[in-house]
Amino acid sequence: MAMEYEFIGQFRKYKDEDTCGWNFLFMPQDLAKEIRAMHKHQEEGWGRMKVTAKIGGSEWKTSIWFDTKNDTYLLPIKAEIRKKEKIEMEIGNEIKTTIWV
Repeated sequence: MAMEYEFIGQFRKYKDEDTCGWNFLFMPQDLAKEIRAMHKHQEEGWGRMKVTAKIGGSEWKTSIWFDTKNDTYLLPIKAEIRKKEKIEMEIGNEIKTTIWV
């Protein structure tokens, strides 16, 4: 049975030498620590964990990645979902999100 987690995540630009400054929804660190403590055994390579995500009326299967630099999970938001839910990808915007792990 999947566990449900609801949170308000913040869009931030992730920049390092391997990315082109991609935008992700950053999970609050306290929630990320709780999820990692309970579900770390489900992580695959590079801290990837399969989840179902929901924003507004859109629900989709995706993955979150644990980022050691920021000590939290990152959730990418597909362009299709951003358009459908009219999500502005401006740095600092906060989005109410639900995931099931």
